[in-house]
Amino acid sequence: MAGLSTLTRGGSRFYVHPDDGAIKVPGVTTVVGQLPKDFLTFWAAKTAAEAAVNNWDLISQLIKRDPAGAIDFLKNAHRRESKAAADLGSAAHDLFERLCRGETINPRHVHVDVKKHVAHFAEFLQVTQPEFVHLEECVWSDEHEYAGSFDAIAVIDGETVILDWKTSKSVYDSVALQLSAYRYADRIILAGTGESIPVPDITGGAVLHVRAEGWKLVPVECGEKVFDVFKALRQVFDWERTGKRGVVGRPVAHGGEMETGTQRRAA
Repeated sequence: MAGLSTLTRGGSRFYVHPDDGAIKVPGVTTVVGQLPKDFLTFWAAKTAAEAAVNNWDLISQLIKRDPAGAIDFLKNAHRRESKAAADLGSAAHDLFERLCRGETINPRHVHVDVKKHVAHFAEFLQVTQPEFVHLEECVWSDEHEYAGSFDAIAVIDGETVILDWKTSKSVYDSVALQLSAYRYADRIILAGTGESIPVPDITGGAVLHVRAEGWKLVPVECGEKVFDVFKALRQVFDWERTGKRGVVGRPVAHGGEMETGTQRRAA
């Protein structure tokens, strides 16, 4: 795995500069997370409703004994689902990396939840014969102040591509922003030595989408126009974190019974 230290503040992931611990920059996925997420409201509500229907016997009994506990069970249904998906993805990624490095993995030692994923990934390697240039390394952008860890840079059919492994239900548009950030970073910081080297010239990007039912290699546009959007989101991150502080001043005049924010806090 990539070797830069990370920390989490306010739900955001930061990477720590390898030579100056005072310098901390947001991670690529944190920056991409500035995109609107209206769809998550529907998804969370749907997940809670499904949890109620699928667990009605349990919920009906829990309501009688502990109504607050029943509410907590349902309102956290989407978090449980997200965690399960994240755990599966992490387990699969670890095994994918081992396969890329030429390790032989005994299927008997693979958890049943990811056994098919591992088999499909091995088939991808056999079919496409990628030549890996870098695996699980970190990029750093001095100019735009961000960092992140990518899955692979590989040569496939003579083209150098930035690759991302996905085990999610779908390949989402936001991955284009993610790959563009890796592609146009200033340098790769090697996990083994901490040495900085240039990011190689990359032709394009792709997602290897691996599910229990199969796999597919999906090309992703991650050129300069996409990177411009990522850079805009990087500015949005700064705005949300610190930029908006103090932009609304104290009233210079007021009348009637309207309270100021300071008066409400004092009360």
